[in-house]
Amino acid sequence: QVQLVESGGGLVQAGGSLRLSCAASGLAFSHYTMGWFRQASGKEREFVAAIRWGGVTIEYADSVKGRFTISRDNAKNTVYLQMNSLKPEDTAVYSCAADQWGWSPKRLNDYEAWGQGTQVTVSS
Repeated sequence: QVQLVESGGGLVQAGGSLRLSCAASGLAFSHYTMGWFRQASGKEREFVAAIRWGGVTIEYADSVKGRFTISRDNAKNTVYLQMNSLKPEDTAVYSCAADQWGWSPKRLNDYEAWGQGTQVTVSS
């Protein structure tokens, strides 16, 4: 059973930083594209960032490009999302997802497993 567990969310003031972690188990982690998505209250879940199984291809949503950094540590079966220069509009539940041999990392429906999510709240 694939399990993804996010952590690192919390309350931060605008301009601050947070680092989210997603610990994976029950899968060959290095074979999976890992993505981060978020869902704000009253809105659809949206793509944030993804790192392909090979670790070479990285994608970001335009809204976070230049502020967020996705990375992975295959030895720890963990993917990270470093979030800098946070804005109130970044407030959302952030979830990680896994897609074996994924090649379309922005597509929500391509992901096979999802974590429970961690709340990020950015105050103004």
